[in-house]
Amino acid sequence: MKDTNNDIQEIIDKLYQTRISPLDLLPQKTLREKIVGLLLEGLPDGLQPEAKAPLDALRKELLQQNSQENKIVVFGGGSGLSNIVGGDSRRADWSKKPFEGLKNLFPHIKSIVCVTDDGGSTGELLKDFPLMALGDIRHVLVSSIQRVNLQTRYGLNRRAAQRLIGRLADVFNWRFTEKLTTESSDLQQCRERLHSLPPDVADYLLHLTDCILTDPRFQKVRSRPHCFGNLLCAAAIIDSLPDGTADFTAENFAREKIYQAVLKGLNSLSTILGAGEYSVLPCTPTPAQLRILYANNVEIVGENKLVSARRGFPIQRVSVDYCDTPYLYPRLVESIQSADIIIFAPGSLYSSVIPVLQVPGLAQAVRENTRALKVLVSNLWVQTGETDVSMINPERKFQVSDMLEAYEKNIPGGTRGLFQKILCVSLRDIPASILQNYAVEGKVPIYLDREKIIEKRYDPVECEIYSRDILLGKGMIQHDPARLALAVKGLFAEHSCCREKRNNVSRDAVQQPSGGHRPGPERSSYGLFPHERYAAIEKILQDVTVSFIGDPGQSRQYSEQGIKESLLEVIWAHPLIPLKHLQFFSGVHCVGEDSWNRNQKWDNVFSFYDPDDRCIKIRADQILRPSSFEVAFMIALGESLLGSYASVKRLEDVVVNDLTLGRVYHLWLRPEEERCCYFAPEELRQYLLLSRMCPTDDPHHYTRLVNKNEGFTPPGLLMGLMYAWYLDNRMATHIEYKMSVLKIQRSTLIPEQLKMALRRENMIGFFKNVIFRRNPS
Repeated sequence: MKDTNNDIQEIIDKLYQTRISPLDLLPQKTLREKIVGLLLEGLPDGLQPEAKAPLDALRKELLQQNSQENKIVVFGGGSGLSNIVGGDSRRADWSKKPFEGLKNLFPHIKSIVCVTDDGGSTGELLKDFPLMALGDIRHVLVSSIQRVNLQTRYGLNRRAAQRLIGRLADVFNWRFTEKLTTESSDLQQCRERLHSLPPDVADYLLHLTDCILTDPRFQKVRSRPHCFGNLLCAAAIIDSLPDGTADFTAENFAREKIYQAVLKGLNSLSTILGAGEYSVLPCTPTPAQLRILYANNVEIVGENKLVSARRGFPIQRVSVDYCDTPYLYPRLVESIQSADIIIFAPGSLYSSVIPVLQVPGLAQAVRENTRALKVLVSNLWVQTGETDVSMINPERKFQVSDMLEAYEKNIPGGTRGLFQKILCVSLRDIPASILQNYAVEGKVPIYLDREKIIEKRYDPVECEIYSRDILLGKGMIQHDPARLALAVKGLFAEHSCCREKRNNVSRDAVQQPSGGHRPGPERSSYGLFPHERYAAIEKILQDVTVSFIGDPGQSRQYSEQGIKESLLEVIWAHPLIPLKHLQFFSGVHCVGEDSWNRNQKWDNVFSFYDPDDRCIKIRADQILRPSSFEVAFMIALGESLLGSYASVKRLEDVVVNDLTLGRVYHLWLRPEEERCCYFAPEELRQYLLLSRMCPTDDPHHYTRLVNKNEGFTPPGLLMGLMYAWYLDNRMATHIEYKMSVLKIQRSTLIPEQLKMALRRENMIGFFKNVIFRRNPS
């Protein structure tokens, strides 16, 4: 095999020996960018023959460089990872060009996938199986299928291989919304497609399909909407379990056996599909969830919450809550250590690469490989909820330096030794009209602030790695898998053969990124597996009574069991809620409007907690809309934490000289021994002070002065509203308005503003550290 590295080096040396090097005629700024530009764009027009010839020779040598034996490892999740590996396999037109991307130039490719997704079909699977998130793995797995493997394994020509991968994509991306049975028409069509595949593929996938339809562990799964490819991945894993591990509900189910079954099952599927042995692996088989801390000190749990949240504050920190000691496959570590190229794919900043690198031992394995080319592919767009607000300067949008700062803060040990090259899309030749169209949709590019990147001792590589066909045809900007792979090939050529005054020392040692060691994010004690939590919620709700009072109106269509199922889904959707919060209510009353007697003079909250019978009361019409039902239940659930804390609540007029000035709200607490309440005495006192209740000489008596004809939010309702707001600020716009003071620049001109902001901050701290403090359940 011809080694082109020396030839490339000789050509570059000769080019630099002339007074004005032909390389200087290329428009790019650095040698690595010139090499990548030559590969992607070819030679610029108008070059003289004496300059054109050596540049043309260099380009030919770069293109001829053999990359078939180079080992490459790519980290990421979802669309970003799958797209650069082999194109986005979920796109309807993907099967027209399914064999492009990194896998085409670097067939020895391994993808290491993030496992914190908890939405959609993936989230549904977490209810029943002790598995990590499978959705992104399925997505990347299909994108990783290689033509040569299909042709070699099944004796297919190029056209037949392309037809096969199209059918596989159809099967793995098929989504069903009704209960899955052997009689389902969609399933029958799916089976027909499977029968048309090569025998080995058809037999294996039909076997997995039978497992889905007959294995009792899939009984509940079949009744929920799913992506069929996710079920096939789950079936491959379950089918790989040894006998005796059928009961996932047992207190000590065989976690180690499940982790090994994940490895075995995914490898079987990967090999059969033609993606290659162990080509797609989870960063850890241990189920895990994201924990996100915003700059206003609100902390949420769950990737799905991160995607849907609109907090309006920068993300300060991201950590991962594991359900067990995070398991790291030795095979995965070996792949990293032997890799020639390590790439961090574009994608969701806080729910892609960062969670992967927080798996203990994984980042260190990357750092220990000091000879590999290490590249971070920058994201194209600001992402709402994640990168729409800069932590450094909230007044401007995200820049590439902000992205690097986020990595530095959230990866244990910082970015030292993880990557050096930053591959960025060049926006210079993109028409302004297209960027304006994106701006109308609220999408803004992440701009390269080149000088800051260089100051931080990274190497920016700006090049045209977007798809020109899609840009011209659809007016869209996307990473082009083929062009990005070619750019990586150019960077690897420069990395392998070009002399850059290294003084026989690794570049990683000479020119490290500026960040030093950063402590890893705090880790909570290990909690329940998601399927255990779901079962525990289900068990608690079995003892909750549901009844209808008065005329239920249209809510009559809902049965007691239907209401319980809705409650189960609402609670499950908020993983931050600990099971202990469900201990203070025993029933839910759906009250018809004719029997609804709550005073609505000051608010439009149609639910409350009644401490007399420990039941949550919800006006029946709120059940008709899932979002209204969720808000109503969450407010009342928050109120229930106060339990029977109050013995007397009373409003008295304040009259001076026969003039009514206002009212005093009196609150007397029950004696501690008679109280059924989530809070310890000191915590309750702390909350009452935060809700602006004034203590008296009697430790059980609090007051609040209210102006005439004005309302106020009493402690019980405030607890409910704050509870709902903390879980999802869209559920309590009243509290969101109050909290907006935290976004205003502080001024000493009006000291009361500072006091108000401090009260809001302290209230958030109370909810974070007391109500939603981390605990295993």
